[in-house]
Amino acid sequence: MINHEGRIKAAFASGVFVLKLCGDVRLTLCATLDRQAQQLAETPGLETLIIDLRDTTNVDSTALGFLAKVAMAVQGRVSEAPTIIADNPDVQRMLDVMGFSRIFTLVESPITETRDLRDLPEIPTDVEETRQRVLEAHRILMRLNEHNREEFQPLVEMLEAQQAASHGP
Repeated sequence: MINHEGRIKAAFASGVFVLKLCGDVRLTLCATLDRQAQQLAETPGLETLIIDLRDTTNVDSTALGFLAKVAMAVQGRVSEAPTIIADNPDVQRMLDVMGFSRIFTLVESPITETRDLRDLPEIPTDVEETRQRVLEAHRILMRLNEHNREEFQPLVEMLEAQQAASHGP
């Protein structure tokens, strides 16, 4: 039986950081991606960031927003745009539509294979933290292109309204 549940693996060696997403990557893994973005922004000796999506069956829009956040976290710290490896035509099309070519180099195969990947622990979050992350992810995606702005505006407005209602006057 194949496990389709989402996992995130990572490896860092010789200035190259590899983040490999496996299975069905959804908002439940966004706290993990968010922590990774924060850590990458502070990683000494970071030269290259590679995100490997070859074993990904699905990436929801919240997770995509946090992948964009990871890329933004290393802007100015790495000499080249981060690389996304995606060989699934559906995933490639989604990255294209979402405007990821503005912040990533998109390739179909890696220059070298990484072997020393370790599983990152999933960071638990409560409902409010998850709502904050969903909102943040979609705001990031909306900044990438007009398609995303139109696509996610209703969701962002709904989440902002829920946030306002839950915090009261």
